[in-house]
Amino acid sequence: MTTPLPKVNEIRHRWYVVDATDKVLGRLASQVAIRLRGKHKSIFTPHLDTGDFIIIVNADKIRLTGKKLDKKVYYRHSGYLGHLKSTTARKMLEKRPEEVIRLAVRRMLPKNRLGRHQLKKLKIYAGPGHPHQAQMPEPLRLTA
Repeated sequence: MTTPLPKVNEIRHRWYVVDATDKVLGRLASQVAIRLRGKHKSIFTPHLDTGDFIIIVNADKIRLTGKKLDKKVYYRHSGYLGHLKSTTARKMLEKRPEEVIRLAVRRMLPKNRLGRHQLKKLKIYAGPGHPHQAQMPEPLRLTA
């Protein structure tokens, strides 16, 4: 008996809206990563993109627990010697709150072409509005 594989043109990608107001960053990111990969579906296949599109609004109202606002540090490097830049989570949330969520979700996806493709299905906005009304996204309630 063989396992049935879904055909690429038969996979249905749905659109969901998640309100990030007062959600904890890690818990939100892990549940969004599961939805982006499609692991919540019965047709999940590791080498195919079976996930859904996720729109996150109110990214600036996300919560970090404990002392992570001051102790969590994001690093980036320009490629030149001695050009390692660091930013705390507090500064990152003030300047680019979308990037905090994007980095958390990105690090939970596979580190290959498929993971980069799945990350493109994540749309993050700092405010309550988004330009994806034409796709008729459904509200998604995440636990905890």
